[in-house]
Amino acid sequence: MTQTGHTIEEITKLIKGQALQLPKPEYLITDLLTDSRRLVSPDGCIFFALVSRRNDGHRYLEELYNKGLRNFIVQNEPENLLMLHEANIILVKDALQALQLLAAAHRRQFNTEVIGITGSNGKTIVKEWLYQLMYEDKNIVRSPKSFNSQIGVPLSVWQMNDQHDLAIFEAGISEPDEMDKLQPIIFPTIGIFTNLGHAHDENFISRIQKAGEKLKLFTKVEMLIYCVDQKELQEGILKSGILRNIRTFTWSRHEKADLSIKSVVHHNPNTIISGLYRNQFLEIEIPFTDFASIENAIHCWATMLLLGYKPEVIAKRMKQLQAVAMRLEMKEGINNCTIINDTYNSDIDSLSIALDFLNQQKQHRKKTVILSDILQSGLSDSDLYQEIGQLLELKHIDRIIGIGKSIGKQASAFSMEKEFFTGTADFLGKFPLASFSNETILLKGARVFEFEQISEVLQQKTHETVLEINLNALVHNLNHYRSMLKPGTKVMAMVKAFSYGSGSYEIANLLQFHHVDYLTVAYADEGVELRKAGINLPIMVMNPDQESFDSMLKHNLEPEIYSFRTLRLLEESLSKLSAEHNSIGIHLKIDSGMHRLGFDPSEVDELLAVLKENPRIRVCSVFSHLSASDNPQFDDFTRHQIKVFGECGDKIAAAFDYPVLRHISNTAGISRFPEAQMDMVRLGNRTLWNCPNARRAAKPCSRKHPEIKHLSNQGGSCQ
Repeated sequence: MTQTGHTIEEITKLIKGQALQLPKPEYLITDLLTDSRRLVSPDGCIFFALVSRRNDGHRYLEELYNKGLRNFIVQNEPENLLMLHEANIILVKDALQALQLLAAAHRRQFNTEVIGITGSNGKTIVKEWLYQLMYEDKNIVRSPKSFNSQIGVPLSVWQMNDQHDLAIFEAGISEPDEMDKLQPIIFPTIGIFTNLGHAHDENFISRIQKAGEKLKLFTKVEMLIYCVDQKELQEGILKSGILRNIRTFTWSRHEKADLSIKSVVHHNPNTIISGLYRNQFLEIEIPFTDFASIENAIHCWATMLLLGYKPEVIAKRMKQLQAVAMRLEMKEGINNCTIINDTYNSDIDSLSIALDFLNQQKQHRKKTVILSDILQSGLSDSDLYQEIGQLLELKHIDRIIGIGKSIGKQASAFSMEKEFFTGTADFLGKFPLASFSNETILLKGARVFEFEQISEVLQQKTHETVLEINLNALVHNLNHYRSMLKPGTKVMAMVKAFSYGSGSYEIANLLQFHHVDYLTVAYADEGVELRKAGINLPIMVMNPDQESFDSMLKHNLEPEIYSFRTLRLLEESLSKLSAEHNSIGIHLKIDSGMHRLGFDPSEVDELLAVLKENPRIRVCSVFSHLSASDNPQFDDFTRHQIKVFGECGDKIAAAFDYPVLRHISNTAGISRFPEAQMDMVRLGNRTLWNCPNARRAAKPCSRKHPEIKHLSNQGGSCQ
């Protein structure tokens, strides 16, 4: 692949930066990094230290430097500049703006046809379907998954190189003025406005204003594709005056348009759509019947007609459209395996994303990738599979199983354990499936290889009724509450009682990946299982017992200590252990008025005296529990609890020469009592499943689970 990049010296000028130090100004940058967890190789890579309300990229400079990265864009001068003495470091006013300026400069290098897509819904589907419909003829670069944000768009456009025939990028906005920044980055030649819905209405004066903001993406396109039946969108287009400078390709069911839809007939599971284009009667059939899919398919139909595709070619390919997975599917597999199913498309960019997801999963040491031939890459097989082999090695993949005639001929490109088969049937007929055991398996195949067959046989057969967790919504909920926190406030996530077949490994992995600071479990054995699954976050155990202390010491778990009795039992266990187990972290619970468990404030002096006598015990945090923070009727009592705990917590923290975290605020307390956030807050498991602003957090299950009523508002119905 042609490596298109810029030298550090060129980048400094393009982003209007100041070189703090530039030991290697000729260094060629070919890869952009905004998330420290996604570093594949430091070669040719530059890190943008983005700053947001929830995180600060400057925290990870030293970590990345120690991994070999030598190029950084910062907006705050690093305190440890001397430790980064070999690095190129460029200072800018705004790291995000610098990322966008660089991506815009990169886009200006190419005269490739670029399709820009925006709208309230359907952007990703239309983009992926256009790829499915045209990849046989064109070398296409497109946004990975739904990379359509202020960060995602620059990263998408950076993928462009001179081998591409077509680029398809989507852009989403949630506030005014955001599209102004994305337009010069994408600089589309063809625009598609999918529809105008309710999403983010609250941030705009009206839908007409929102349409006008989205239309800024298309101010310099040669052609805009949209449906004139959407009255508010049509009004927004007319009011914007954009039609004075651009041409349009319209479609409609009711009005005069370039593509007039005459009938939509459902023949379950397909839909036949007929239309009139240039006085010619045309017809397509799609394997979907829902309204959204029909609308998305017509946008694709209009685009292909505009690009000059013959009607018979369009009709043939429309029948073969496949559903688009909006997120990777992860399921339990045979012999204690975990299956990651990403069989909807296969290209090197989406492979890299899937491998990142694979590496988030820590429950198994062994990682296997089952990969089909990658079609229409624009590279020679030798170059393509050499690049893929290097990617798999960098991602620490243990085994590759290749399926297809092309990949099999490039076996020498793969340095790990490997096997190859000519096709899916050949693999299923010859490979001993029972040999898969205790490993994570990524299925990544082009649709013509029908990897669904492999997914079916590798999945563990379970009961018809299951509890399903939407991990994307869980992250949404986590970020919703993080947005309310003051800078520097840590987050402890409760993963106790997630053991009802609901994937505690996966949840803990996801929370660890998204930089939660602490996890909490109910019992020590839950923490031990998380440690075995590769979770290395600090873990607090809420219900320790004497029999579990040895195991907790071995696996670096931290017990909650709520009485002199539990403290004495811990001391007894410590006294029996060898010097190698020289210390344990604990969390002190204070009774601030709930009167269930915890040290009384009057006992704090005695407690400190006991702790001072045992240097093998380290106090990690002191905390209490708000009993009624969600009920305005008891706000006076809640404030009393906060005051009592604040005095005790401050006294305990001041007694030690190391940091001791203080936390009392629970989910309701985060929003209702922001003054009580202190050093850390606790998010409950129910919160992560279903927060008030993200009701789509979990998919309801038809089965009644009386044993997990705490997960539901509907009398034991699992949410």
